[in-house]
Amino acid sequence: MTELTHATTAIPETEPTALGLDAGGWVAASMVVVILVLLWQKVPALVAGMLDKQIAAIREQLDSATKLRTEAEALKAEYAAKAKAMVKDAEAMMAHAETESKALIAQAEVDAKALIVRRTQMATDKIAAAERSAVADLRARAADATAAAARKLIIDGHSAAADKSLVTDAIATLN
Repeated sequence: MTELTHATTAIPETEPTALGLDAGGWVAASMVVVILVLLWQKVPALVAGMLDKQIAAIREQLDSATKLRTEAEALKAEYAAKAKAMVKDAEAMMAHAETESKALIAQAEVDAKALIVRRTQMATDKIAAAERSAVADLRARAADATAAAARKLIIDGHSAAADKSLVTDAIATLN
C-alpha cells in the first residue's frame, strides 16, 4: 500500500482547459455573453417598463382606495350627523308628547270638574223642581180640601131660603 500512495502523489493534478480557459473562466465568459445579449435585446428596459406599469397600477389602486376611504369617512360623518339629528328629533317628539299629555290631563281635569258642576246643578235643579212640584201638589190638595170643606160648610150652613136671598142680592147688584 505504500507503493500506491506514492504513485498517486507523484502525478500532478491539472484541470482541463479549452482555449486557455478553465471551467470557471468558461462560466464567467458565458455569463458575460448572456448579459451582453440581455443588454443588446433591451431586456432591462422591458423589465423596467413592466415594473413601471405595475407601479402605476398599484398607485391607481392606492389612489382609488384613498378616494374610497375618504368617501366612506364622509358617509360615516353624514350618518353620524343624521343619527344625532334623529336622536334630537326623538327627544323633541318625546318632550312634545309629554307636554301634550300634561295638557290633555289638565284639560280632562277641567272637563271633569265642569261635568261635576253641571251634574250637581242638574241634580239641584231636579230637586228644586221636585220641591216646587210637591209644593204645588200640596197647595192643590190644600185648595181642594179647602174647597171641599167650604162646600160642606156652605151646604151645612145654608138653606134654600138663604141661597135664594143671596142670589137675589147678587142679581140686584148686577143691575
